[in-house]
Amino acid sequence: MRIHKLKLIVLLGIFASYTTSCSVQDNVVKTPPTQNSTTKPTNNTTPPKVPVVTTKPATGTTASTEENFRTNLPEIKREFRGAWIASVANINWPSRNDLTVEQQKAEAISMLDMLRDNNFNAAIFQIRPSADALYTSNIEPWSYFLTGETGKAPFPNYDPLQFWIEEAHKRGLELHVWLNPYRAHHTNGGTVNNLSMANKLSDIVLRLKNGMYWFDPANPKTQGHVSNVVRDIVKRYDIDAVHFDDYFYPYATYNRGADFPDNATWNAYVSSGGTLSRADWRRDNVNKFVERIYKEIHAEKNNVRFGISPFGIWKPGYPAGVVGSSQFDELYADAKLWLNKGWVDYFSPQLYWPIDSKGQGFEALLSWWQSENTMNRHLWPGLNTVEIKVSDRPTEIKNQIAISRNILKNDAGEIHWSIAGLTKNPNMLPALKNGPYSEKALVPKSPWIKAVPLQTPTLFIADNGSFVQTSWSTKNAADVFQWVLFTQYNGVWQTEILTLDTLSKDLPKFKDGKKLSAVAIKAIDRLGNESDYIARKIK
Repeated sequence: MRIHKLKLIVLLGIFASYTTSCSVQDNVVKTPPTQNSTTKPTNNTTPPKVPVVTTKPATGTTASTEENFRTNLPEIKREFRGAWIASVANINWPSRNDLTVEQQKAEAISMLDMLRDNNFNAAIFQIRPSADALYTSNIEPWSYFLTGETGKAPFPNYDPLQFWIEEAHKRGLELHVWLNPYRAHHTNGGTVNNLSMANKLSDIVLRLKNGMYWFDPANPKTQGHVSNVVRDIVKRYDIDAVHFDDYFYPYATYNRGADFPDNATWNAYVSSGGTLSRADWRRDNVNKFVERIYKEIHAEKNNVRFGISPFGIWKPGYPAGVVGSSQFDELYADAKLWLNKGWVDYFSPQLYWPIDSKGQGFEALLSWWQSENTMNRHLWPGLNTVEIKVSDRPTEIKNQIAISRNILKNDAGEIHWSIAGLTKNPNMLPALKNGPYSEKALVPKSPWIKAVPLQTPTLFIADNGSFVQTSWSTKNAADVFQWVLFTQYNGVWQTEILTLDTLSKDLPKFKDGKKLSAVAIKAIDRLGNESDYIARKIK
């Protein structure tokens, strides 16, 4: 569907002017002396490569221009700005499990429009809350949270994930799919029926004392099953990343303080000569699983990233003075090891405490995680936008973003828990849009992931009276995710981040008394990498 739209726009769009709601960054950069140089929704397979795209010059009298020239373009602002969208227990989307398909779509579009309009660049969308699917799957059943019955398809049938991907990308937003790896059934998930994985894979599923069902992480069949689920999604869908949350072995409260009931696999391990302690054995199970998933994702599609959002504290005492739960000892999640080993592309520890929290200081925890980021992966903290325990949440979140930027420098970013914190607090979005998110931003680059460089776009310019019409194209359009348009008025560059389907723009020859003197364009790929630019003078 995305490809067909692109073809149509390339053929027809260059003859029309497009209005684009993009932020404009005023970057003062003086130009040095110039140098002349020369899908169906329920069967979402990976789309074929887009054919070579060629674009004829825009209609109208060609404006007086010099040949391409080299210059100093302003640096493009970068920051990851995401929001979690939870489906479990109908927390965020869909808001109820009895909505019509059109109501589901309307809610999704409203959320994506809100993210775009407030200069976010990513949605973290939960598609597998408990061994179920908010997408077309032959491995696991349709989610209770989507239709009110495990295994029941939406009617009329459509693929929610495909819809979210297309609508997110249309708005220049990344779509990260969020999966809970080990939860087999949630207490809010209705009756466990014969289509539920808690029944279909009962040999590897354990019932906890709070009523939840959990896969046994030590069972090789569990690891194989979840691996198959992840690889199936990566292979069939045009996603940007796979995302795991903090639920590995369950929190102790889920089993009312009793130990996790994995006696069968533990006894089998001991009988086979295993020498690790039970705690180390559990951690080893999860470590091997995380490394496997990371490698398998990149083997299937190298450009798809893998992110994890662990509990914010690794162990009490790290750093000094930190107190609270230990994911290392309770969830058997050695998250520090995964970061040290580089088994993730981005890491989002859930730092859900206020800046001045005694024992869980935001700045101290983020600085400690940064000190453990020895492989220089993305470190984008999770912020508790929805319910952080302070009197003025918008100001607290703004201050946390400022601290993050100071610590993370040019690789800044954050994920907001959850989208409800943005929509239900009337002061939150204005505080962000008028403050740290006043300009659009590209996601930071991922230099450890190899990518084929994008070709330099072609730029056409035509005189339309009081406007100059610009249009552009590239031969490898299938690899482009966004464009960046640079316009220069009286020696000052302005920057606009544009969506993929924006292939032309009318530029006023005079703006605020200043004359348009140059135009440049760059292509941006799925990993935020930039092509070389083409720049032309306007006489």
